[in-house]
Amino acid sequence: MKQLGAGIVGTGWVSGEYIRAFEANPQTQMRGIVSREKARAQAKMAEYGLAECHAYDRLEEMLADREIHIVALATPNYLHAEQGVAAARAGKHLVIEKPVALDLTALHELQTAVRAAKVRTVVGFVLRWNPLFETIRALLADNVVGPLFFAEVDYLHGIGPWYAQYEWNTKKSMAGSSLLTAGCHAVDGLRWFVQKRAVEVFAYANFSPNNPLRYEYEPNSVTLVKFEDGTLGKVTSSLECVQPYVFHINLLGEQGAIRNNQVFTRRWPGQKGWATIPTILPDSGDVAHHPFREEINHFVDCIVNHRESHANLEDAALTHEICFASEISSREHRPVKLPL
Repeated sequence: MKQLGAGIVGTGWVSGEYIRAFEANPQTQMRGIVSREKARAQAKMAEYGLAECHAYDRLEEMLADREIHIVALATPNYLHAEQGVAAARAGKHLVIEKPVALDLTALHELQTAVRAAKVRTVVGFVLRWNPLFETIRALLADNVVGPLFFAEVDYLHGIGPWYAQYEWNTKKSMAGSSLLTAGCHAVDGLRWFVQKRAVEVFAYANFSPNNPLRYEYEPNSVTLVKFEDGTLGKVTSSLECVQPYVFHINLLGEQGAIRNNQVFTRRWPGQKGWATIPTILPDSGDVAHHPFREEINHFVDCIVNHRESHANLEDAALTHEICFASEISSREHRPVKLPL
């Protein structure tokens, strides 16, 4: 039997990627799935041929299973904090899909539970393991474009009735905001590239003129971030846009620039145009496109070797604070200092 048993809460789109990731890892095995309807959990087990997995219709029952050491929360946004607190108190290591909470109070309650339980966590900012993200981090570490003074990361993804999470994604109480429900990937990317502490946020948000997708919250926002060293950041998030999926990265440094997978730098003599790096881009909203296996492999290594993930709850809280501050700023028409 493998060393670590894994359980998943939720049977939606993303849960299948976590199942594949846990089953592929040599140290983990699927041992439980929770759904409000046990039949849906059983159907998921059958779909993936999980012979040694158990179906539950109550989270508490799965948390009582001593053969489950890791719990992945793949439920709608508004459930993550409450379920995370319960799992932490049960002593389970946690994979938490983003956003981990929809407000600062719930975030702090989750942090308190995780700290008290001393369990490991990783938050689902899965793009940190995307090859382009890893390539950009390597370029920045090698000082190819020099110190950054401006960074822009944008998330443009029309989420309408054709998308799996649309039914609940339009509701303020269940999704949160444009940044929390989806654009937080771009906020986290901004932080991951700049590697400085954010100190101030200013934002605008709006609806399109007719709000055809019937969002309860402004699905479009522009967020400006000031970092402690003066570096400026910008994140645009749109859930109403009518265009193919775009995840845009533009980083300006003293010696050059990075634009997605293109690089221009004074350090490469004779360069007359952008140099293109052939790599895998974060250019799809399909969860199957994202590197869940690499995320889970990283997390399992953290558990086995008793170390914290760079994408743990404490780090993710800094990304979430920017998202919360953006909403406050756009609502109150003022800059918001960090930390909140």
